[in-house]
Amino acid sequence: MARGLARDHDEKRAALRKGAARYFARHGFDRASMTGAAKSCGVSKALIYHYWSSKEDLLFDILDTHLSDLVAVVEAARGAGLRGIIRAILAAYEDADAEHKLQLDALTVLPRDRQEPLYALQRRLVAVVSDAVAAQAPELPPDRLRAVTMSIFGIINWFYMWHRPGKGLSRADYADLVGDFVIGGLRAL
Repeated sequence: MARGLARDHDEKRAALRKGAARYFARHGFDRASMTGAAKSCGVSKALIYHYWSSKEDLLFDILDTHLSDLVAVVEAARGAGLRGIIRAILAAYEDADAEHKLQLDALTVLPRDRQEPLYALQRRLVAVVSDAVAAQAPELPPDRLRAVTMSIFGIINWFYMWHRPGKGLSRADYADLVGDFVIGGLRAL
């Protein structure tokens, strides 16, 4: 008879995913190992392999979870307009710096068939933001709509690189600044 899942299976998996993301982001996915991920998480390599059959499976799970959660957050913020979506994205990025770095640095190491669902999630995020920009500035031609949308991601995606918690603007204050900046810029077009 097959063993059932432990009561804390999902929590353990989430904690290992989070710890492995930090390890991979810190060391570079290409240089990282499952042994190192296990050691960094304070567990045995066998436990890591209990949840994932390979380093690539673990990376896919990290990125799929991160992007799926982000899509859910952004979809939920749709009614709050462009400013609310920007706030929601920056709030969702909090404590997700490692996942975000892996998304930018390591997604392309996955086989193409594993990349495609992740790219689909990214396209969904872009579509929601683009819809919010279009609602804010309906007269914007398609080429400018895309440029503004991608500029918003450019402004917020690198926040993790320079922001130091407790120094300068808070994440929420920065979200408001970005919202004001973008909406003011759209009005000036």
